[in-house]
Amino acid sequence: MKTASSLAKPGSNTILGALGEDAYQYILPSLEPVDVTLGDIICEAGGLLTHAYFPEGCVLSLLTVMENGAEIECANIGNEGAFGIFPAMYGAASSTRCLVQLVGPMQRCEISPLRELFHADPEIQDLFVSYSDTVLSQVAQTVGCNALHTIEQRMCRWLLMMHDRAKGNELTYTHEFLARVMGANRTSITHAAQSLQRRGFITYRRGLMQIEDRAGMEAASCECYGVVRARFEEFLFPPDTAYQPTKGGRGR
Repeated sequence: MKTASSLAKPGSNTILGALGEDAYQYILPSLEPVDVTLGDIICEAGGLLTHAYFPEGCVLSLLTVMENGAEIECANIGNEGAFGIFPAMYGAASSTRCLVQLVGPMQRCEISPLRELFHADPEIQDLFVSYSDTVLSQVAQTVGCNALHTIEQRMCRWLLMMHDRAKGNELTYTHEFLARVMGANRTSITHAAQSLQRRGFITYRRGLMQIEDRAGMEAASCECYGVVRARFEEFLFPPDTAYQPTKGGRGR
């Protein structure tokens, strides 16, 4: 997130910044900026991607969609990553709906040159696989968070992740939008927002949230925010061995 994004070279995307100069020049003719608005759908679940997307200031939400139309966020992607890396490796369709949840600059690149790089360059293989594993770890953490933690803890986690990527302390979200990505009803979202406001963590009016006490919100959040953030800050530097001893719970 903020720490990882400082590694970025072109623009402010960590994946693009981690490419070697030759690799970056190879895909440069296929890179183009994308204009987005809040709620834009980049890809539906089951859709075939022709491009990979590299946020530089926006945030993308990956949503699991049920047959009845219900949806819930399973991961989000900011300037530390990209949407479409797995299809760039193996040509698979997207298993999730991808929508814009924070507006900002973003670039996209055709899949074909990324796939050519992946098959030709071991360093690109390591980068793409490490990042894909990092996204998978976020999905796993989010599943546990959604099932085991309170709506207030989950809202703190989500707002902190958005605050990491935003340029200031203001976040423009309606209760309806928060309910959508968090898989909760609007009443629960309203009660959670009111509680966070009473505790001095945020102020909220007319769809505008202002972060007032970042440290307090971090203390009130569940462990999941720190776990996910740390993993994204480390994905460019995977361990030398696959086995890492742990005392229990999630190994670090």
